[in-house]
Formats: sequence, C-alpha cells, structure tokens
Amino acid sequence: MLCVTGLPLIFHDEIEHALDSGETWQPANPDGPMLTLDEVLDAALANRPGEVPLFMSFDEDRPVVNVTTGPTPDAPGNQMYFERFDRTSGEIVPAPTGDGGVMDFILQLHTDMFLGLPGMLFLGAMGVLFVAALVSGVVLYAPFMRKLRFGTLRFNRSSRVKWLDYHNLLGIVALLWMSVVGVTGVMNTLADPLLEIWQADSLADLTTEFGDAPVAQNLSSVQAAVERASAEAPGAWVQFVAFPGGGWSTDYHLSVFIRGDTPATSHMVTPVLIEAETGNFAAMREMPWYMKALAFSGPLHFGDYGGLPLKIIWFVLDLFTIIILVTGIYLWLAKAKRNAPTSSGLAMEPAE
Repeated sequence: MLCVTGLPLIFHDEIEHALDSGETWQPANPDGPMLTLDEVLDAALANRPGEVPLFMSFDEDRPVVNVTTGPTPDAPGNQMYFERFDRTSGEIVPAPTGDGGVMDFILQLHTDMFLGLPGMLFLGAMGVLFVAALVSGVVLYAPFMRKLRFGTLRFNRSSRVKWLDYHNLLGIVALLWMSVVGVTGVMNTLADPLLEIWQADSLADLTTEFGDAPVAQNLSSVQAAVERASAEAPGAWVQFVAFPGGGWSTDYHLSVFIRGDTPATSHMVTPVLIEAETGNFAAMREMPWYMKALAFSGPLHFGDYGGLPLKIIWFVLDLFTIIILVTGIYLWLAKAKRNAPTSSGLAMEPAE
C-alpha cells in the first residue's frame, strides 16, 4: 500500500498542476503596496469567525499568505482550516482545481490511513519491520551469492529460481534507496512525538517565567515579530509562523521559522521565538539533531529536492521495490507449497 500510494506522491506537484484547469491566478494589485501581515490575519479571522490562528506561511513565487485556523490553539489536523490570501488586496486566492481531491486522499492514506497518530505509529512500526527485512535480506544474500556471479539470471531453471534471481538482483540494486526511504518514513511518522519532546526539552526554560498562565490571546503585531526575527537571522527567508498553543510553538510565543537561503540549508529551519503579547525577542534556538533529521526526512522520502530527474529515479526505484515485494510473496508461497506434506507425510523439496 505504501509503495503504490507513494508512486503518485512522488509527482504530487506535477499531478496537481496538470489537474488544475483554471486560469493562472494574478494578484489584484500587482504594482500596489503589500498589506501588512496583521491586515492579512484580520481578513483570515473575519473569514472564519470564532477560530484562532495556528500557522501563517508564505508562497515563494507570488504575493500569497497562507493562513491556517482552528477552533482551538491545539486543534488536530482534521479540524484545521487552510486558506490563501492575496497580500495585495486581502482577497481569498482560488485554490487549484485539483486541490483537496484525489492527491490529498492518497497523501492521507499514505501518511496515517485516516487514523491520525495511531495510524502514523502503526505505519512507523511497519517501517521498522521493513528495514529489519532489508537487513535480514542482506544477511541471506551474502552467502547465497558466493555461488554465483553478481547479476546472474538463470533463465534455464525453474520459474521459482528465475524469480529468485530477479528478487535478489533488484533487491541489492535498490538496497540503499529502500533503506533511506524506510528510515525517513519511520522518522516522518514520529513527527508529533518529536515535536512534544522538542517543546519539553529545548523550549521548557522559555516558559518557566510564565508559570501557569493561559495561552496568550492578546497578540502583538505579527508583522513586527517577523521583521524582528528577520533582523536576528539576516539573509535568510521566513518560511512560516507558528502561533501560541500549537505543537510548533509554546503557549506564550510566536515562533518565526527561518529557512536557510542556500541549497545546503534550504530544508533546515531555525525558530526565532518572540513573546506573543509584548513582541519582545525571547530566543533563537538551533533545532536539535532529531528535529534536523525530521526536516531532512520529508524531502529525502519523496525525492522532491532535486527536480524532475531525481523524481524519475525515485519512481523507478519504487517500481523495483514493488517488484521485490511481489516476488518475495511469490517465493514465500512457492516455498510453502513445496514444503507441504504429501500423502506419505513427507515434504517435497526438489534440489535446485
């Protein structure tokens, strides 16, 4: 299921672009002044009365601000509402025609099977077993191949032997890729627990002065917070803002996530924490190793950091993995059939 749903997800952006039959969006006032982030936030909250802001992110190639809201600061994903706003006018930007359709369904199935955190942890456990299967496969492959040259395909032998050779060849060719995808997949399923650990471990000292105060409600200027964060990390790019009470911030801070501006650092983010009610700078914390690993896991898992050529390679290797899994099941069933007891009570195990 994961390999099959992973195939279209490799080309997620390309498929959504192909499904989008609408006209290319243009800002209402392309040469006009930009609205402040506070004005955009006001428009977003007016569009969703009674909800609170959770995240604010920014398109790289157009003046669009994406705002996620929810009924509570710690609302789960299925209660979040995502909307795009034109920063030149405050108007809602039409969603791509393909948005929210089949690709989102496939992504949710691939991520957690529509079961939330329990589904993610279950798939993480399957990922651990997958990596264990790769290790055991290598252990079995090494002594087996002492008898044969690398890449040998014995076409003159039985169907089972031919499929065994295909299984071994594709398995060893795709081993490194399968290991990377398996390990990064496990990392991605641990996103929620790792966020909780990060909050409790790296940000705990920033919350002690607030005691048991409730989640910050009277927010200072988001625009000023982003400008202050940009001043603390000059030359970088603001990727998103996390509001108080959610998993990516504390109950009392606006977390402004700064992304590196070089190819090597473009997938690494550093949070700059601003006190939500006063606007004062609180801290800039480098992500711990496990959060850095999580940041790299997404691009590595889907192969979306090297353009279309890398995606094609990921697609081919995913097909190899499907063939390896299918041949593995076939070989397992064939072996069980060969070892089944005959009428005399003896198992039939012809020599290869």
